[in-house]
Amino acid sequence: MRTYNGMPATALAGADWRKSSASNSQGACVELARLGTGEFAVRNSRNPEGAALIYTRAEIAALIEGVKMGEFDDLLGEAVS
Repeated sequence: MRTYNGMPATALAGADWRKSSASNSQGACVELARLGTGEFAVRNSRNPEGAALIYTRAEIAALIEGVKMGEFDDLLGEAVS
């Protein structure tokens, strides 16, 4: 399967989408899936049929590491606990 940014998430057959347990009850969260190509897909949980963004393993690893280190906390505009 050829993947590309913005492709319909429904076209990613067999994707096992995962959502954070910290997600709120209104579904305001993103979901991630590891693809058989070794890439990762991200979609909006409120629109699971919508577009998916595709990232390499290195890109996702850098994002996760940055989140763990608090590098994006200021984007919320408030203190994060």
